[in-house]
Amino acid sequence: MQDSISSIDLKILKQLQDDCSLTAAQLADRIGLSQSPCWRRVNRLEQEGFIHKRVALLDAEKLGMDVVVFCTVNLSVHGRQSLEEFEEAVRRLPEVTECYTMTGTMDYMLKIVTRDIRHYEQFVRTFLSQMPGIQEIHSNVAVTTIKNTTALPLDTQLD
Repeated sequence: MQDSISSIDLKILKQLQDDCSLTAAQLADRIGLSQSPCWRRVNRLEQEGFIHKRVALLDAEKLGMDVVVFCTVNLSVHGRQSLEEFEEAVRRLPEVTECYTMTGTMDYMLKIVTRDIRHYEQFVRTFLSQMPGIQEIHSNVAVTTIKNTTALPLDTQLD
């Protein structure tokens, strides 16, 4: 962690990741600062990149997106150009909500959200399996969500 972040900054970040719609006055009150210094700290945290953007988290089930698949992908060619082409293609697919490079036997782990299992199958057949350099794809369909959060464990940084 960078030296430029204090325990007060961490408290601000914790509050904002729980509810980014807080006004500067509400946030300052929760942190125990006056409004102007709190607002300046938030601006600094944004400028320094600790806060990338503020978003609304949507309910996928209410929107009819009931299927979450964790998909591992192995490429047949591992040259720089092949990796960059795959990564750029993945960035353009809205169904892929997360993508990570992996160590071990697979090259990538993707989190894919779709309406239903048929839509996932269509997505794999139409897009994923048609990408150049794909050697193998393994899909694991999530059955029950036990925990799903975007909140980072900032409390562990306050100790």
